[in-house]
Amino acid sequence: MSASLCTPILNYHRLGESFSFPCSIWGLRFDKFRIIKKVGGIQPARISSSWDNGRGNKINVLGETEGSGMETTSSVKDELVVNFFREAWPYFIAFRGSTFVVLISAEIVDSPHLDAILMDISLLHGLGIKFVLVPGTHVQIDRLLAERGSEPKYVGSYRITDPDSLRAAMDAAGRICSMIEAQLSPGPSLSGIRRHGDNSRWYDGVSVASGNFLAAKRRGVVEGVDYVSTGEVKKIDVPRIRERLDQDCIVMLSNLGYSSSGEVLNCNTYEVATASALALGAEKLICIIDGPILDEHGRLIRFLTLQDADMLIRKRAKQSETAANYVKAVAQEDAACVVHDDSNNMFSFPNWNAFDEAPKFQNGVGFDNGNGLWTREQGFAIGGQERLSRLNGYFSELAAAAFVCRGGVQRVHLLDGTVGGVLLKELFQRDGVGTMVASDLYEGMRTAKVTDLQGIKQLLEPLEDSGVLIKRSQEELLGALDSFIVVEREGHIIACAALFPFFEEKSGEVAAIAVSPECRGQGQGDKLLDYIEKKAYSLGLQMLFLLTTRTEDWFVRRGFCECSIEYIPEPRRKKINLTRRSKYYTKRISPDTIGIRLSRSFP
Repeated sequence: MSASLCTPILNYHRLGESFSFPCSIWGLRFDKFRIIKKVGGIQPARISSSWDNGRGNKINVLGETEGSGMETTSSVKDELVVNFFREAWPYFIAFRGSTFVVLISAEIVDSPHLDAILMDISLLHGLGIKFVLVPGTHVQIDRLLAERGSEPKYVGSYRITDPDSLRAAMDAAGRICSMIEAQLSPGPSLSGIRRHGDNSRWYDGVSVASGNFLAAKRRGVVEGVDYVSTGEVKKIDVPRIRERLDQDCIVMLSNLGYSSSGEVLNCNTYEVATASALALGAEKLICIIDGPILDEHGRLIRFLTLQDADMLIRKRAKQSETAANYVKAVAQEDAACVVHDDSNNMFSFPNWNAFDEAPKFQNGVGFDNGNGLWTREQGFAIGGQERLSRLNGYFSELAAAAFVCRGGVQRVHLLDGTVGGVLLKELFQRDGVGTMVASDLYEGMRTAKVTDLQGIKQLLEPLEDSGVLIKRSQEELLGALDSFIVVEREGHIIACAALFPFFEEKSGEVAAIAVSPECRGQGQGDKLLDYIEKKAYSLGLQMLFLLTTRTEDWFVRRGFCECSIEYIPEPRRKKINLTRRSKYYTKRISPDTIGIRLSRSFP
């Protein structure tokens, strides 16, 4: 099959992966063996890679029929192609010219998944994305040492690079770089595009540039341990890397750095990748690892703000050496955070860190924490026995992501490289398939505006029709708009809630909590309730109440208790529709009771 933008996605479906086209606003969506909407006259049916057309023939996802006597249903294929390119258009524009630093873990480099990942990188490179690749090497180094009768030695996050280890590191780096260069060299398949004429560019592969872009220095003797030829990143040669990127090359950085005295030093791959992302001012750092980031309940963590990630890491500082290294590296104590909402209300709560101004990073110098002192860290190293044992899961990678976000890289993606097409699925779908740590306002929680009215109605109407919420007219919604809080994600309203204060009674009503179906199960409701509780406390309210007919269990788990109608403020009591037979719940709010613990509820 000819290589095209749709090919990898369709092929991964055939390999048994769950299949979903980019964007929630698509007219067509496949999801776990079912068609969500009817397309081209095909009725909803349970499918895997094909479905029955109702006339005894099966049609696969490209619109090709299985069985004789049926012509190819090209309209389905055509609509798939048209919809894909129209919905992917904003992503093409957003990503073109951007710089992505991609760390490929040693486990993935050593796996059969690498070929497909490199194919997708080549595809994305053709769309105008600038790539800096940093392949991991520790698996290959350890294997070479074992073959040569030596044992790997780690202290903390670093390898002790004795002469045997240095030779193995150089051999592994050379082999891996040559392998990746070879796999990126072929151009796309020509079988499907010859009808458009001949073009010399079709025969060109991807140009890969490597070199002595990494200046390093010996780690030396630390706490009595001589690390021998282990290096630390000193400086990234940004001008020469930018020059290669502007020449349409993919730049590849290895674990080998070079000292000012001409020595070859073995550096930590994650330190190289994080330092490169910071020095280049990359739009994204993407870490392709060999598993997903899960919470304590085994659910994928799709999104963490920098504040949430930082707080989570600091809570683990006593159990995890990597977390302790992170706290030491960022050199910032826990402090109260002052938050302003769109109504200019100000409220503070303990144990949240202020991130109003990111520490200034200077390549070759480090971070300026605002006190006139510069830290020496260029990147963040992870590794050693904590990472190899996975006692803390992928916590080390999360710490590296938070470190980079603090330095100014807006978004870090932690992706499970064993998932087919993971890069395309993450970059061309609104919610992705991996874990994103973001320092910008990806999850924009704010007071509603008039332009949000239609988005709020779309969230509320299904719940109103099912009787979960009371119906509100357009005029009623418009009049109450100042009381609504919305969560906006990439231009779409994905969740909303309302807080109606009764200042005389020092209480407030929680109402109209709604989350879009595709975003449920991600903690959006918890975050909205958490925000409402903090805002209510900042307004001087002492109690929250609500009326519900169907969702009492959800609120009970979050600290609400059933009460009688007498607890409802009299102005609100007079407006209650008693025929609905709603139940009433209240919750006292104070600084130590508001919110959901991060360790118990992830986004």
